[in-house]
Amino acid sequence: MTSGSGAGPVLLGVRHHGPGSARAVRAALEQSAPRAVLIEGPPEADELVPLALRKDMRPPVALLAHVQDDPGRAAFWPLAEFSPEWVALRWALEHDVPVRFIDLPAAHSLAMAAADEARAEEKARAAEEAERAAKAGEARGTAAAEGADGPPVDAADVRVDPIGVLAETAGYDDPERWWEDVVEHRGPGGPGADALAPFAALAEAMGALREVYGDAGHDRDPVREAHMRLRLHAARREFGDDIAVVCGAWHVPALARRSTVAADRRLLKGLPKARTAVTWVPWTHRRLARRSGYGAGIAAPGWYGHLFSSPDRPIERWMTKVAGLLREEDYAVSSAHVIEAVRLAEGLATVRGRPLAGLTEADDAIRAVMGDGSDAPSSLIHDRLVVGDVLGEVPEDAPAVPLQRDLARSQRSLRLKPEALERERELDLRKETDAGRSRLLHRLRLLGIPWGEPTRSRGSTGTFRETWLLRWEPELSVRVAEAGIWGTTVVSAATAKAASEAVGAGTLAEVTALAEHCLLAELPDALPVVMRALADRAALDADVGHLAQALPALVRSVRYGDVRGTDGATLREVALGLAERVFVGLPPACAGLDADGAAEMRGHLDATHQAVGLLGRPDDGDARPEDGTADLRTRWAGVLRAVSGRDTVPGLIRGRATRLLLDDGRLDDGGAERLMGLALSAGTAPADAAGWIEGFVGGGDGGMLLVHDARLLALVDGWLTGVPDAAFTDVLPLLRRTFAEYDSGVRRTLGELVRRGPARTTRHPAGGTADVAAPGFGPGLDRDRAAAVLPTLRLLLGTGPDTFGDTARPAGRATRRPDNDLTGVPT
Repeated sequence: MTSGSGAGPVLLGVRHHGPGSARAVRAALEQSAPRAVLIEGPPEADELVPLALRKDMRPPVALLAHVQDDPGRAAFWPLAEFSPEWVALRWALEHDVPVRFIDLPAAHSLAMAAADEARAEEKARAAEEAERAAKAGEARGTAAAEGADGPPVDAADVRVDPIGVLAETAGYDDPERWWEDVVEHRGPGGPGADALAPFAALAEAMGALREVYGDAGHDRDPVREAHMRLRLHAARREFGDDIAVVCGAWHVPALARRSTVAADRRLLKGLPKARTAVTWVPWTHRRLARRSGYGAGIAAPGWYGHLFSSPDRPIERWMTKVAGLLREEDYAVSSAHVIEAVRLAEGLATVRGRPLAGLTEADDAIRAVMGDGSDAPSSLIHDRLVVGDVLGEVPEDAPAVPLQRDLARSQRSLRLKPEALERERELDLRKETDAGRSRLLHRLRLLGIPWGEPTRSRGSTGTFRETWLLRWEPELSVRVAEAGIWGTTVVSAATAKAASEAVGAGTLAEVTALAEHCLLAELPDALPVVMRALADRAALDADVGHLAQALPALVRSVRYGDVRGTDGATLREVALGLAERVFVGLPPACAGLDADGAAEMRGHLDATHQAVGLLGRPDDGDARPEDGTADLRTRWAGVLRAVSGRDTVPGLIRGRATRLLLDDGRLDDGGAERLMGLALSAGTAPADAAGWIEGFVGGGDGGMLLVHDARLLALVDGWLTGVPDAAFTDVLPLLRRTFAEYDSGVRRTLGELVRRGPARTTRHPAGGTADVAAPGFGPGLDRDRAAAVLPTLRLLLGTGPDTFGDTARPAGRATRRPDNDLTGVPT
């Protein structure tokens, strides 16, 4: 066997993803013209090889192998346009040369991975037991012995990076930079150059490393390499020695080493095995990146793809791409910037002794020339170009589970194409196509396939609109395979899984959330099962917190279900029953709570208030007097009054109940002032009073209430100035947390109001009397200030001077203003 020239198979050691390696492999294949090509990969994929030549197969793609009985146990073999294995595969198909994959079968590798996980779990349990025993003093001798020899070292901790060792030997501190200089940036050889010579040199270097480090901690490599040798032996018997093998450079010395067939078979004997299925799936550049967790990943897949597709003038073409991207983002970039950036990058490469300007030089030049020394464009360029969002495509007739085929049909019919780049989609549920898209996305989320995530709409708050963030990740193909156990279509699988989750739900809130999902996903066959589980759970659950937590999702389903044409009558009955139980149990449940319990109950109080507001709205077309909906809000107001007046209820909850009553207009004139006065009286503990303030004026809108109601602000100010020095330190964090939620403008206004102190007099027209104070608007109405807006208002409305009852009248003579005066107060 040879790694360069001579008799025997040609061993082409490569790095799995690299444009220089890919071009070198093509040149080597063109020179050697083998009768067969062997590639590192799962042998189960041999039948899928012809698909690689199809026009609708566009890299990056990956071979996906998964266990048929457990699709979650899966593995990927990604291939990009610049992957040497992909180039070899395409070359062989274009020249009608047989192709074989020679790595360890996925049936063994996936089964071995499961066994390794089981051993790791067993080791972790043993370590935990040993640690507990050591703490109990039962294994002191064992601990001492381990301390003498040192802790056991995992093989994964001593693995050697061959590229890093070679780079360090060559005097480089960056393995990526060394590899780029030696391989990726190497230009094509001149006429008559030996295309196999670089592979011979790399094989010699790897052989030296294997002599020193052996397997270098890769404990599964001997088994894999034994199988590769067996496949190579079989290929030599079929095709002779005129064979090319494309594999990782690390494996070349092992394949070149002489070994008997019997010895290799002994290594493979007794390996675990599982039934597997293999197919092609789309992949992305983002998943090729090392930061995604891919073991053989690279730092810059977008940059490598550019080098492979632009062998001539790569820096000039790269700078042109960068300029186009920055112009799209409204950066002022001209042709002169591109020219200067190219010159600077090439100059930096010369100074640094590199054969070609690399990504580092390009980034430095872009920062200096196009970014004016700023790093602002760097993250954008790195995300969109250096890594990239390219998503591959596979043929529609590629092997797939039935659920995947149904999903592909739905995507085509709904014109919802998977994309690697995150995009925002706004759906109008009044349109059939958008409604279908919404149903599909909700069904996929129920199946655990998060292709889209719902988000808050920026343009409209109507219930007929939904906004989604869509992004397709390669791992979702595994999720689809896993969900295939529930059914062959998306709707049948979602229905089956919803019914199963309803039966196995642990809490009432889980069942109500599931009912909401079923309505959003339009699963009428699953809803009866969910409703039975909901009714059973609601009847048995006596925890008010659980009931209050479950009510909002149920009410949303009732209130907004009609947008999708669903019948919410059954849900309404359950929601009303749930609300009544909350009304009865809430007051006693609020008593005697500590700080954490009070904060949690406050959340339940707010959620229940919003739910009651939706369920009891008078414009609800489904509301009927006989079902108790009409007076639901009145009964809820009674519950809030009971909570706000109980001394045993924490101040946080009493203050929040008072605020909810005030916002709904359920308090009489001076009611909020009276309750605040009681809560802030001298007999109330300062910490409890501070909690009441937090509940009453907490939140972003609480500050405006104090700004516009001088009486409430005066009460808070008076209480705060009277807090004893010993208690002030305790209540200060609570008050700071409350007022920190206000906008800076609100806090500044409150400071000015407190600095000026309470108003002593109120201006009003000469000869008139002070008006009665309107609730929430300070001590009386200032008519002079109110009348000042009338000329501007007449100008805007184009009306006459007597429109608002301000016609001229003799001096000193009072004229009665009409009752519909702009001020709104009869005179």
